[in-house]
Amino acid sequence: MIALLRNTWRGLTSMRTALVLLFLLAVAALPGALLPQRSLNTQKVDEYIASHGWWGELLGRLEFYNVYGSVWFSAIYLLLFISLVGCLLPRTLEYARALRGKPVLTPRNLSRLPHHHESTTTATPDEVMATATERLKGWRLAVREEENGARSVSAERGYLRETGNLVFHFAMLGLIVALAIGKMFQYEGQVIVAANGSEFCNIGTVGYDSFRPGLRVDGTDLNPFCVKVNGFDAHFLSTGQPDYYRADIEYQSGADLDNGTWRPYTLEVNSPLRTAGDRVYLLSHGYSPTFTVTFPDGQTRTQTIQWRPVDQLTYLSEGATKFDPPGVTDPVERRKRQLAITGLLAPTAVLHNNILTSGFPDLRDPAVAIDVLKGDLGNDSGRGQSIFEVNQEMVESGRLDRVARENLRPGDEITLDDGTKVRFDDVQRWVYLQVSHDPAQGWVLLFAVLVVFGLGMSLVIKRRRLWVRAVPGGDDRADGATVLLLGGLARTDQAGYGEEFGRVTEGLLADLPPREEEREGATASRES
Repeated sequence: MIALLRNTWRGLTSMRTALVLLFLLAVAALPGALLPQRSLNTQKVDEYIASHGWWGELLGRLEFYNVYGSVWFSAIYLLLFISLVGCLLPRTLEYARALRGKPVLTPRNLSRLPHHHESTTTATPDEVMATATERLKGWRLAVREEENGARSVSAERGYLRETGNLVFHFAMLGLIVALAIGKMFQYEGQVIVAANGSEFCNIGTVGYDSFRPGLRVDGTDLNPFCVKVNGFDAHFLSTGQPDYYRADIEYQSGADLDNGTWRPYTLEVNSPLRTAGDRVYLLSHGYSPTFTVTFPDGQTRTQTIQWRPVDQLTYLSEGATKFDPPGVTDPVERRKRQLAITGLLAPTAVLHNNILTSGFPDLRDPAVAIDVLKGDLGNDSGRGQSIFEVNQEMVESGRLDRVARENLRPGDEITLDDGTKVRFDDVQRWVYLQVSHDPAQGWVLLFAVLVVFGLGMSLVIKRRRLWVRAVPGGDDRADGATVLLLGGLARTDQAGYGEEFGRVTEGLLADLPPREEEREGATASRES
């Protein structure tokens, strides 16, 4: 049993296993990008399941619509973390010991190495060692005494390769930890704000249309700041493609909240506002029709409610604007006289046989095609309702009836049978903002840079060794010349180390005096 556990641990903490788990993590993240996720859009998930039948339901049971919170994704994530820690700690200790150690001993036979050279010189072994250490500055050196008065120097270079390797893997480990911390303490929320001076304050989840907290965030301790949207400008190409979105906003955070100071900022799609540790993004925009209802008793009610785009190319939008009758306190009577204006809004109206559509996304010639519904909207049912649609159960049960249908342009109105007038006044713009908070974002960026930096070091830097041995002339050498032996070895596959070895050898030989006959031969060659 102990042997099984030991072998399992060794297998889990091997670099091969870490690489396999890293690959599995990348593969496991693909469904999160290809399939709709409940944390982002529950409605799209429900639509996907409905359109794919049993296959969609099976994916739901396997947590494919909540990939990053699933058991299997978390298991791979945790195993990768354990594998990297168990793999890196022994390698780091081994690397530390190697840094404190000396270069390896000079091999007995340097001529067997892939790169070697033999020559003679009149310099003594001590002079050879002094010249070699000077020539090999920047290398890790160890000068040693050998038998019969010979001396050698061992030189190594490229230790930063392993440093880069460790930096890469520790940065990968740090990236995993930073992402995990971000998932715990981050939050993200979306809100629609009218571009008419309306304000949004980040004081709690109640101000958001949708909110996704981290595992350790309950929404009660958000970073306080406020944003005021004064206007919005959108420019489109002739094809209808957006050229730019630009919101004119003001914001306040920190001490500004106490003294009431507003600071201007131009919010664009790729230029988020960074304040109070949060980021405010401009995601999209849309239109809000303004309707005024004049009831039979002469009282009026005006509402401007955002409608959602159903066509992202032309911004044809749909929605519902709801009214309660004024002055009616009896709940039964109130439920009989509630109004809802539903239908389509076209920023640039195009009519085909009296059917409204939109020909361009910009607000050029707005019009609405509306149904006016009267009856019980179901507001007293105790269940929440979408602001973009009415409760279809009320329609199907006959408690909410359609009493009028008409196409209207700004200023047009229709009169219902009971004398109630519905007027289409104007269209206003709204912007869709996203607030993101991630305390680990800076660390994620740092570790990502270190991953690239460490990988570059491990790929560019090469480990290599070089030895120089100086053997004094013995009785068998009448000239007393010192035999100079050099050898080189690349620790990793590297094209070009032979050229480096040749340059070092030529430089060292140039710094040493040659034998007397070699000097005479060179002089004779120059004279001839």
